[in-house]
Amino acid sequence: MLSRLVSLLIAVLGLVVLSAPASAQYGGTSPRMDEKDIVDTAISAGSFKTLVAAVQAAGLVETLKGEGPFTVFAPTDEAFAKLPAGTLEELLKPENRAKLQAILTYHVVPGRLLAEDVVGLKSARTAQGQEVMISLKDGAAMVDDARIVETDIMASNGVIHVIDAVILPQADE
Repeated sequence: MLSRLVSLLIAVLGLVVLSAPASAQYGGTSPRMDEKDIVDTAISAGSFKTLVAAVQAAGLVETLKGEGPFTVFAPTDEAFAKLPAGTLEELLKPENRAKLQAILTYHVVPGRLLAEDVVGLKSARTAQGQEVMISLKDGAAMVDDARIVETDIMASNGVIHVIDAVILPQADE
């Protein structure tokens, strides 16, 4: 009986969090959320399970828990689901760790760039070494071909901007 009550309470609290505005859902400037680093903030959000699994497989957890600051353009689970069938499974194999690291670090820009900073840029150099292109398309901010759907999710060591697609670095020539 107690476990059912706890489960129900967790479900109700989850619905309250999911129905809250993005700034409240992800923390905004709330001191409580700011205490969490990029990784813990992504885990708490619940919509980045695939990203977190990929970060773990790539061995980047400690890096993204580091001092930073970092700006992460974070693809949602839905964004990862748009990849061609088998792509993610292939990337998660140990022998593809370097490629996975390159893709994930392409989503990270050193420094804390808030939305107002991002929209003022044409590009930004990523931790992977290449630049992401930043633009406005039909009134939406874009990073390469991904639309930024939520902004300024604050973490103790940076900021997360949610994107609707996985962005890929240019292949080495």
